[in-house]
Amino acid sequence: MSELTLDTLMDDGNYLGSERARMENKVILDELERKKKARTLAVPTDDTRVKARLREIGEPITLFGERAADRRDRLIYVLSQINAARGEDMQVDDDSADESEEEEEEFYTHGTLELLEARRKIAVYSLPRAQKRIAQQRIDSKMDLGRIVDIRKKVFSEVKKFANLGSQIGDERPISQVRFAPNNKILATGSWSGTVKLWNIPACTPIRALRGHSDRVGGVAWHPEATLGLGPDLVNLASGGGEGNVNLWSMNSDAPLSVMSGHQDRVCRVAFHPSGDYVASASFDTTWRLWDVKTAESLQMQEGHSREVYSVEFQDDGALVASGGLDAIGRVWDLRTGRTAMVLDGHVQAIFSIGFSPNGYQIATGAGDDTIRIWDMRSIKSVYTIPAHLSNVSDVRFFRANDTFFKYIPKASENAMDVEGPDVSHDAPDPEEAAALEEWKYRSGLFFASSGYDGLVKLWSADDWQLLRTLSTDAGKVMSVDISSNGNMIASGTYNRNFQLFEPEDIV
Repeated sequence: MSELTLDTLMDDGNYLGSERARMENKVILDELERKKKARTLAVPTDDTRVKARLREIGEPITLFGERAADRRDRLIYVLSQINAARGEDMQVDDDSADESEEEEEEFYTHGTLELLEARRKIAVYSLPRAQKRIAQQRIDSKMDLGRIVDIRKKVFSEVKKFANLGSQIGDERPISQVRFAPNNKILATGSWSGTVKLWNIPACTPIRALRGHSDRVGGVAWHPEATLGLGPDLVNLASGGGEGNVNLWSMNSDAPLSVMSGHQDRVCRVAFHPSGDYVASASFDTTWRLWDVKTAESLQMQEGHSREVYSVEFQDDGALVASGGLDAIGRVWDLRTGRTAMVLDGHVQAIFSIGFSPNGYQIATGAGDDTIRIWDMRSIKSVYTIPAHLSNVSDVRFFRANDTFFKYIPKASENAMDVEGPDVSHDAPDPEEAAALEEWKYRSGLFFASSGYDGLVKLWSADDWQLLRTLSTDAGKVMSVDISSNGNMIASGTYNRNFQLFEPEDIV
């Protein structure tokens, strides 16, 4: 199969998606129109009258676990469906009609040529990655069911062995975020003191303190190639501070290489694009921004949230970015067009964390309603709600297997006397090694970690969303969590200024 590029995509004569896309778009627009009209329906607020109205139209007056507000929402939904089926205009009250007339139309602003070029580069970068991901998913879909069960049992049994390796005082103020470097040997911590610190892992010895923020550090993010193939004098790390700046750091200096200013309020989270060419930042000024790493200039300021934007994360392909706000709404944006691809509407309190699954189409959001919601971009809806923690869900991180850390140890060499013997060439690939690589690729995205203000780190399966392991910390609030790309270590940052490391018990 030839590599998919922007040119071949445009010239592909076998592409039949345009008509289907129009039909799907029509369905989406009809549903949005129905919801818009449903918001103007005159529905009683008294619960007794709501039950009576439900009885009149032949619907159950209550469902198991349904609250009064949920019951009223169900009545609105049923009435809107009935009216839409009859083709009737929905009855509206005067106040709702006035509000609907005052609604502002969606608007666009002119972008710069630099943004246009960035969109084109992102499209060129993301298309072959998406093609490769889908090809791998097709291979996985043909895997024998027994093989899948064996892999799940093996991976989940390892996950259930995680235990506390140790705790280290990381700063003089709470640790807001922890992130492993791509080589899994360095941990970056950001704290409310305005300092970013680098630590040797697992020794927990300090390497360097990066001081460039005048207010609390909200987020830190590593360049995808940092500590692997990227030079230490180049941009390896990004951080966002409460003063509204995004700083870019090298590995060899205590001072930032660049200070990117533009936000009008606190920067909460930052994220590197998979290409390493762009950085996204979420801010309390109700916007998120896209920055060019090379020029240290803002390419895009994106509005779309009614309140502060707290979290931001890129999809692994690089085509999409998701943002979550204190308005309890998440949005998925297509970086190639600037349009909203999906609205994540379901949480009842602020969204504090958001993460794309490595499969490219599922998203996990953690919120102040103590739940984690799983969203499927294929069906454009929430497919599962996990009652995850007893207090705010502060962070959600999927495990991403990096092929750099794939290790295969032949069974024959386990009992061999000379492990460092001469290389033996094989005319045919080793089936055991192929099976091990297959397992390594399949385990990527098979589980994820969450942290909460209940002082716990929890590990979940990412296919049936069941709890695998609960890890206790030494704090009342866990602010952040991360999983190393080799799957051997988990880190958490807490409100009491510490960070913890967890490893499987057999390694410990």
